[in-house]
Amino acid sequence: QVQLVESGGGLVQPGGSLRLSCTTSGSIFSVYSMGWYRQFPGRPRELVADITRVGSTNYASSVEGRFTISRDNVKNTVYLQMNSLQPEDTAVYYCNADVGIFFGSSYKRSNYWGQGTQVTVSS
Repeated sequence: QVQLVESGGGLVQPGGSLRLSCTTSGSIFSVYSMGWYRQFPGRPRELVADITRVGSTNYASSVEGRFTISRDNVKNTVYLQMNSLQPEDTAVYYCNADVGIFFGSSYKRSNYWGQGTQVTVSS
């Protein structure tokens, strides 16, 4: 069983900062790309940022210049540093990881999701 556990969400004022963390655990052979997604009420989940194992990054245009994604391959952890937060950033944030495991003698590679963490930006 592969598990992704998120932390770092909460309530901040406009202009404030938060740092999200997501740690992957289980009988893992390798973790490939990792990313952060968010979901606004009544809207589909959308990409915020992702990062390859060697550190190449991709950002949604709405967050580029304000958010920074990074990872620690020893700890199998991905981070999202969020600065200059605005009310329109309010959403549930989910982490995602492309994970490979051995199942008997076969190899399985699948996407896994964290439990979600609420980020609220308000006065």
